[in-house]
Amino acid sequence: MLLFFILGLLVHFVFFGSIFDIYFTSPLVHGMTPQLTPLPPPAKRLVLFVADGLRADTLYELDENGNTRAPFIRNIIMHEGSWGISHTRVPTESRPGHVALIAGFYEDVSAVAKGWKENPVGFDSLINESRYTWSWGSPDILTMFAKGASGDHVYAYSYDADNEDFGAQDVTKLDTWVFDNMKEFFHAARNNQSLFSKLNEEKIVFFLHLLGIDTNGHAHRPTSREYKDNIKVVDEGMKEIVSMLEDFYGNDGKTAFIFTSDHGMTDWGFHGAGHPSETLTPFVTWGAGIKYPQRVSAQKFDDAFLKEWKLENWKRQDIHQADIAPLMASLIGVPFPLNSVGILPVDYLNNTDLFKAESMFTNAVQILEQFKVKMTQKKEAILPFFFTPFKLLSESKQLNILRKARSYIKQRKYDEAVSLCKELIQLALKGLSYYHTYDRFFLGINVVLGFVGWTSYASLLIIRSHSSFTRGVSKEVKKPSHLLSCSFIAVGVLVAFFLLIQDCPWTYYIYCLLPVPIWYAVLREFQVIQDFVISLLTFPPSQLAGYLFIFTLGIEVLVLSFFYRYMLTAGLIAFACWPFITQLWIRAKSISLSWIFFSLLLAVFPLMPVVGRKPDIFLVIGAGSLVLLLSLCVLTSLIKRKDRFINEELLLHLFQMLSIALSMYVVYSTHHSLLKKQGLPFLNQIISWIILASSFVLPLLSPTSLFERLFSILLSWMSAYLLLSTGYEALFPLVLSCLMFVWIQMEQETLQQSGVSYRQKVTSLQFTCNLDITQFRHLYLEDIRRAFFLVFFLVTAFFGTGNIASVNSFDLASVYCFLTVFSPYMMGALMMWKILIPFVLVMCAFEAVQLTTQLSSKSLFLMVLIISDIMALHFFFLVKDYGSWLEIGTSISHYVIVMSMTIVLMLLNGLAHLLTTKKLELYGKSKSHLI
Repeated sequence: MLLFFILGLLVHFVFFGSIFDIYFTSPLVHGMTPQLTPLPPPAKRLVLFVADGLRADTLYELDENGNTRAPFIRNIIMHEGSWGISHTRVPTESRPGHVALIAGFYEDVSAVAKGWKENPVGFDSLINESRYTWSWGSPDILTMFAKGASGDHVYAYSYDADNEDFGAQDVTKLDTWVFDNMKEFFHAARNNQSLFSKLNEEKIVFFLHLLGIDTNGHAHRPTSREYKDNIKVVDEGMKEIVSMLEDFYGNDGKTAFIFTSDHGMTDWGFHGAGHPSETLTPFVTWGAGIKYPQRVSAQKFDDAFLKEWKLENWKRQDIHQADIAPLMASLIGVPFPLNSVGILPVDYLNNTDLFKAESMFTNAVQILEQFKVKMTQKKEAILPFFFTPFKLLSESKQLNILRKARSYIKQRKYDEAVSLCKELIQLALKGLSYYHTYDRFFLGINVVLGFVGWTSYASLLIIRSHSSFTRGVSKEVKKPSHLLSCSFIAVGVLVAFFLLIQDCPWTYYIYCLLPVPIWYAVLREFQVIQDFVISLLTFPPSQLAGYLFIFTLGIEVLVLSFFYRYMLTAGLIAFACWPFITQLWIRAKSISLSWIFFSLLLAVFPLMPVVGRKPDIFLVIGAGSLVLLLSLCVLTSLIKRKDRFINEELLLHLFQMLSIALSMYVVYSTHHSLLKKQGLPFLNQIISWIILASSFVLPLLSPTSLFERLFSILLSWMSAYLLLSTGYEALFPLVLSCLMFVWIQMEQETLQQSGVSYRQKVTSLQFTCNLDITQFRHLYLEDIRRAFFLVFFLVTAFFGTGNIASVNSFDLASVYCFLTVFSPYMMGALMMWKILIPFVLVMCAFEAVQLTTQLSSKSLFLMVLIISDIMALHFFFLVKDYGSWLEIGTSISHYVIVMSMTIVLMLLNGLAHLLTTKKLELYGKSKSHLI
């Protein structure tokens, strides 16, 4: 079992990672020649303001009194420059957003996991191409470009990372620090001749990274007064910086300014996916080389933003985030970043038609260079008779378009030249995408083969070892024929040789070779397959079709629940009808009533709003109070039921109740401390970490009787869950656990009804490490229903707590009892643990179900994996990298969530077994447990 478990874990890790290799690999290529516009630029210097986490609507809209929150920016839009919306891409995180802004290309989705600190791969950027760059802001962002630059011309000034505290009294200091330090820098430059001369050179960049708005958004939500007031602080600070720079340079008119954001933010203060609130960011530019405002009578946009913002008379020009990099490069006359895929927005330029045409031509050649390198790399790596070139952009067509565009420029047909260059860019980008996704179909087929093969093998293991379908077949694995073994070895060698001569990455070997041993293991069970098919043929076709329909319907309901949470409500309502269908209502009326009540109560949670949108700390306190009340009832019941209650057990129960009470206090105290902007109290932080650590140990000290151990797990983990809750989700584990307790009893009643004898009541059952294998029985159709129930409860455990099928559904406020200083990995780990706690409660209940139904854990667990893998295969086919960014982000999130669920399920199975069966003895001697 352990070997199979490890093998299954490795296989699923491969399936999980495949999505990034197939759909989202790094687009970078190297070996291009820098391209520079052969005309003098309009600006000597560029100032880039990036307000991290700023949404377009919050900046542009008017407040409730009809006044703008950013009078300086509003004045720029109306009197000095051009504006629009910058459309970002998934993942909407700081690192990929800044790479798109400054380097002009979109990182693959997996870049989020590569860190915020520095570049995992080398790439060119505007900062690298500049003569000098001075930057102020967050150490997470500045070091990324400083370490990625060649030479010693990038200077970064950042505050300490501990200042990024969500619980700080005033996080606008992150922005005022940037403005104040830049002012001091320029003041010092007047007395430093060397620095003064550098500042007066051409092709220099000033980069101001403003993190306060993002921090306030996470801490207080984008709709909060703090977030909106921070916009005013940034607006006033920018006004002062612009005034200072104009004074320093004597109003020479050679400074270009750009103000934008790396990403937006959801209403509940998170970002990372593709919701419009995350992908729509402001873009305002003015100064040297930029067009003045253009008044218009009508504009064609699908949204209603212009009217809402009262900007319908000022021309709005939307751009893609990567287009900002070539715009900045053309303004100060540096080569376009080599890896940029941005298209120069010439409508923003206030320059001659010749300059626009030449800049566009340079842009086209720069992107075409990437296409040529990409094509050459792919052509050299593939056997000639397998290579299929991109037919829309042959070498002759490239030369023809370039020659024609150059001819138009000489003939002063600048508009035609610009149009032709845009056409070439579009073709080159399509070609880049073509070669970038060249192996997608080939890899996808291999992964699907692996998926289907693994699911088939797991199914055959169940049929051979745990079912009555193959009674006529020997349970011992017969030695496979030499022909079969040799055939698969030959296939493996051929596949490896094919990949070797094409110089494929090492991951290709895994995806292509993995199906070989899996399908070998499947085909060596040919006798089992044959016996199973014969058994199926004995079933009436209508009955077989009915079972297949019900199974398919169940899977589709689970898949649809990722898109529509209310499908879980419908499923739980259907579960509530189960006692009536199976006649359990007659046999066990009180248990059936409990099942109906808790099923319907749990059905309410998927209909509740997403976590974080409406935080309510009093619901958390209420949930803790209910747990304490339930604990008192259980404690009273145990004391009455036992002949004598061991002191250690009583102390443990009281200590767990104390943990619940402390959690309630910490949540309440921390919430009010943060509201007063006094930060996270150190004592609260210490208590929180102690409670979290103790939640792993305390259940192991409790008796191993089924009821007491499960209740001890609930108390310990509920205390940790309360610390991670912000609203109604705190009630969810309590309701879920009540339903799990009832489920255990319902399953035993069902087993008795089916005629399987059992000796003990649920209250007298003991978890034990040494299970008697002889007590295990064969699988019945009813066991498939049990496996489906588990998967359904696991999906409900995710969505029922207010999560949505997106990576942006998490709420950072959940971790404020543990830490408030920005730490992405620690915060991410705590939020993941919050999600896993309901999973663990379900898995522990499942351990009890296996015990009460006398069924092998391996067989039930394999059925659960099969159902999960069929769901994962659904989402594998649904992943897309086209369409709106909301659709793309959602499709990625679906697959990542269901695969993570499958992998975590395998790990949690072991954790649940440990929590339910192990017993720690504090005094080194065995204790008696009288029931």
